[in-house]
This record gives sequence, C-alpha cells and structure tokens, in this order.
Amino acid sequence: MTPETLILPDRQLAYQYLPGHPDRPGVLFLGGFASDMTGAKASFLSERCATAGISYTRFDYRGHGQSSDDFKTGTIGQWRDDAAAILAQICQGPQILVGSSMGGWIALLLALAAPERVKGLVGIAAAPDFTEDLMWLKFSPEQRQRLAEDGFVYEADASPDHRIPVTRQLIEEGRQHLLLRKIIPVTAPVRLLQGLDDREVPWQHALRIVENLANEDVRLTLIKNGDHRLNRPEDLEVMWGIVADLLEV
Repeated sequence: MTPETLILPDRQLAYQYLPGHPDRPGVLFLGGFASDMTGAKASFLSERCATAGISYTRFDYRGHGQSSDDFKTGTIGQWRDDAAAILAQICQGPQILVGSSMGGWIALLLALAAPERVKGLVGIAAAPDFTEDLMWLKFSPEQRQRLAEDGFVYEADASPDHRIPVTRQLIEEGRQHLLLRKIIPVTAPVRLLQGLDDREVPWQHALRIVENLANEDVRLTLIKNGDHRLNRPEDLEVMWGIVADLLEV
C-alpha cells in the first residue's frame, strides 16, 4: 500500500489505513524510537489483520520515515500527539494498541488520554520512561557533559551505522511524561511481550510496568531467547496470538 498523508497545521504524518469489519475493534501499531512503519512487526500485523478482516493502521511519527520534520527536534510529547492525531482522525472505533519499545510508552499515554477508544494494549519490549531510566541514568559523566554542551549525544554502544542522536530536549521533555514513578491508572487489558535477552530494555523493566499498573487484567509473556526486536517468525506468531486473543478472533 502507498502511504497516505494526514496534513496537520504544523506537520504531515505518513500513514497506512486498512479498513476492516465495522463491528470489530481495529489495531493501531505504534513504532519504536527511530523506527518506521515498514518494520517486520508492523508489516506482519498488516498481513494478519488483512486476512482476519480487522482494520489496521500504522504510521510514522514526525521526524521518522516518510513524515515531515527533523528527528532531532522530536520529543515524547510530540510523538504522543502524533499518535493521538492518528487515533482521532484516521482510526475508526475502539482499537487494540500495539506498541513496540517506545511505542509501548506512547500506547500507555494514549490509553490514559483516551480510554474510551482503547479496548486493549499490547506492549512489545515496552519502554515507558526509557529516556530517564535507560538513557539518562546510565549515561557517563562525559556523556552528560557532552549532552549539556552540544545538545545531543550518541549512545556509547551504538554501531557506526546505527548512531541515533539522543538530544537534551528529548531527555528533559520526557520527564513530563514519566509513568513508572506512580500507579498507572490504565483500565484496558494490558499484555506485555518481553525477551529475556533484550539488551536495550531489560526484562526487569517489564516487571516494573506490571507492578505499577492499577489494572488487574495484566499478563506478561517472557521469551527465553528473545532479543529486543522480537521479529523472528516464532516471536511474531506469539505476538499475533496475543493480539488475536484481545480481538477475540
């Protein structure tokens, strides 16, 4: 499918929308930090939803993929607003939110802001608060100094072809959206899928999410040899089984 464009006053968001059965919830995929809607999980879900007759939406945040703006100017709040605009203006009816890594944080923020639109939430290596807990708190004194002086820093263990800038604005603005310091009053069912070999989001982070959610309808599935991406065929099948269960298909 050729992406369409949602034109907003200050930005343009590329998206793909697949219509489905009007009496069933749809699926909204929320990608990760510096990812786009062409990834393995997003594409796999598109195929499965099409086969099942489920409406499906995927998109690129501003500064990502085919959407407008510069990645280095983006923040958690802006990307949450992008997801909210897609939910409000493109998606039809209640949705199952499927959030990968950063997308898991965005999904929780959406579920808090628009609970009437969210039937369920699936987090895949979900990373709420990652800017603080998995970046800032792990930065060396030298990295923190560079961030203060230059306005951005690259993660120390990133390979040369995957050097993603982490900006001071991202870290500072992210503190306005932290969730794991208090109870998270999400009311929709939550399903978390986490790899035990994830080097970016440790499995203990998933336990923190479970502990902080007020909702009792929460399940965590651990994959013993799973990495952060969880895009092996067997991982994708587990993901679809969780999504299909929430969809009741």
